[in-house]
Formats: sequence, structure tokens, C-alpha cells
Amino acid sequence: MILDKIIQEKHRELEQRKATTPLRELKSRVSDAPLPLDFARKLMRNEAGVPAVIAEVKKASPSKGLIRPDFDPTAIATAYEAAGASAISVLTDEKFFQGALDYLRLVKRAVSLPVLRKDFIIDEYQVFEARTAGADAILLIVAALEKNVLVELMNRTSELGMHALVEVHDEREMEIAVDVGAPLIGINNRNLQTFEVSLDTTQRLLASTSLSVGVSARPGIYQGVAGRPKLVSESGIFTHGDLVNLGAMGVDAVLIGEALMREDDIEVKLRELIG
Repeated sequence: MILDKIIQEKHRELEQRKATTPLRELKSRVSDAPLPLDFARKLMRNEAGVPAVIAEVKKASPSKGLIRPDFDPTAIATAYEAAGASAISVLTDEKFFQGALDYLRLVKRAVSLPVLRKDFIIDEYQVFEARTAGADAILLIVAALEKNVLVELMNRTSELGMHALVEVHDEREMEIAVDVGAPLIGINNRNLQTFEVSLDTTQRLLASTSLSVGVSARPGIYQGVAGRPKLVSESGIFTHGDLVNLGAMGVDAVLIGEALMREDDIEVKLRELIG
């Protein structure tokens, strides 16, 4: 499975980066980073019930190859902000997504929105990397982490003033996210085995845990705020109608990448999606 290959590569990359820049040095740089913005607060439906948009800066993917040849992270991010995005996600994986942590730094300097580091984070070293680069939030993928490691990384993220978006793909992973009390849960509509995408995944997983509007999650062991988690639907979102339907399900925000990255005028497309 592609995820296994990516995680193996992450372990190799981490060994090299730790040898170049020890963790203690990264920790010493945290105080120089800008204070984190409140990523979670921006994730809420508007008065019309349309979810907030986390717009993604994404050059390529393993399944689709190069998505945007004329890739300019700063121009993309400023267009997103002008069009009404609530937050920005930046792919920082180098080998598989042609991303870079420097892209996140560029985006952070260009906009006033909260910025999410989207990567395959498996070690606290990457959490400190994200904070020193200016990230306000990070992605944690349940499929890539043991439960105890997930909790450790969530707590480290919280200690640094950031938020963790905990990503799930199926009922088992959703159960784990709810059990640990994740305050932000991202439902990825992409099947990791087949790469097929369906918004029915969001509806199915919400039904499996009864996380609809107004329902609180049971208490977890995460140190964050108790209560109903905010819900983010990811992948396969291409139209304003998709956003309306997801909002009706109780989704607070959506993460959109490819539908924007393939457009010549991404500002116009995002305005169209938000409606």
C-alpha cells in the first residue's frame, strides 16, 4: 500500500534531518516562530450553512502525478485568502507530493489565515518542525499511527499552541479518533486501497458515531477541549452543491485541493464553491 511506502520513507528522511538539525536545536527555535493562530475557531459553517473551506496548496500527488505545473505557493495562497478561504493547507511531503516545508514558510508570510502542515507526521520532531516553520495546525493520520503515539503527538501539538486535525478513513479509525477525544476530525473520502473517492464516506462515518449537529463526543484522553469535535470532510469536493450537502450533514469545514489546483483562475473557482 502506498501509505506503507510513504511511512518507510518518512523514517529514512527523519534520520537524515535529525542528524543535520538535532531536536534540541529545533526546540530552541520555537520562541522565534510567530504565535500560532486559532485554526479550529475558523472552522465553522456560515449563516447559509455552508462549511468553511481549508484551501490546499498542492503541486502533485502519487495517484494523479503533477497537478499544477505553474506552481507558485505565494500567489496561490493570496488568491485563496482573497476568495474567502478560512484556512490554508500546505503539502510539505517532498518525495511523493513534490512539497516542501519552505512552501509553508512562504505561505505563512503571505497571508493572515491559519496554516495547516499536511504531511505524514509520525514523530514529535516533525511537530517542532511545523511550529518553527510557522504552522498553526498539523495533520495526524490515524492509519499511520499507533493509538498511543497519536495521543502523544496530539498532546505535543497542543502544548505548542497548535491544533491537530486527526484524519480517518473508515469506521475503526473514526472510533479511535472519537475515543481519544480528538477536537478536530477529518474524514478523508478517498479509499486508501482503491483510491476511489466518494462523499458517501463522510455520511457513513458520521452515522457510525452519531456525530451529527449538536451531538457531543464522549470524553477522551486528549488534553484538549471536551465536547463535540469539529468535523472536516476531505477529498472529492468539486461543487457548491457538495458543500451545501456536507453542511447539512453537520460538517463544519471542507478541505479542497485538486478541484482548485486544476483551475486556471483559482480565486474565481473558490468563490464559486463557497457561493
